[in-house]
Amino acid sequence: MPSIFGLRAVAAGLFCLLAGAAIAAPPVPILVYHRFDPSQSGLTTVTTASFTQQLDWLAAHHYQIIPLAQLAQWRDIPSPAVAITVDDGHESVFTQLYPILRQRHIHVTLFVYPSAISRASYALTWPQLAEMVNSGLVDVQAHTYWHPDFRKEKAARSPADYRAFVDMQLVKSKTVLEQRLGISVTMLAWPYGIHDPMLEDAARRAGYTAAFAFAGGQAQPGDDPLAIPRIPVSGWVTLAQFTRLVSP
Repeated sequence: MPSIFGLRAVAAGLFCLLAGAAIAAPPVPILVYHRFDPSQSGLTTVTTASFTQQLDWLAAHHYQIIPLAQLAQWRDIPSPAVAITVDDGHESVFTQLYPILRQRHIHVTLFVYPSAISRASYALTWPQLAEMVNSGLVDVQAHTYWHPDFRKEKAARSPADYRAFVDMQLVKSKTVLEQRLGISVTMLAWPYGIHDPMLEDAARRAGYTAAFAFAGGQAQPGDDPLAIPRIPVSGWVTLAQFTRLVSP
């Protein structure tokens, strides 16, 4: 019979092998879009034709589009894989993107700030969000309550007021989305990609288990779970540039 020390050594070796396998997992691009338009492109607006062309390239090169929640847990990640996110909650998500999602049965995650929903002229409505969530193709998560610039807010407020403001932005967005849509909100996208240790601590206290930056390249298992990098996709990105963004 092997000694207890021998068993411990075997267990330790197995743990190291598993950990090494996780760390060696290939990086995964998390793409960020904002708005979609049938014909006009811009810094944050991608034409539906360009988006469709990008999806065709991903399919031709055997990329699997996976739910962001699956990627955040690094659970059963295929290779190659990609995740798609859309920030802000612009109405074009419903009018332009959603028909493509239904046609191709593609899953995306929307990061929205609830203060604009059914209020701002450019924004989605609660019924539109509910329809997309009910389709099973769209996951809705938080983008704070009204998309503040935390650097400016920190400079303009006292330390105590700033902490209270941050807590409100993180907690209220989560609470409103959960109550209005009947969902679980555990992920957050940082407005303007601004984050620091204090903000990450506040997100953790508010109940977020994953948060996402606005740049930084492809995601990998060793990333800070509250500052996972993403790749912005501009409307001015050519297909050749897109392929470089998503390639290992």
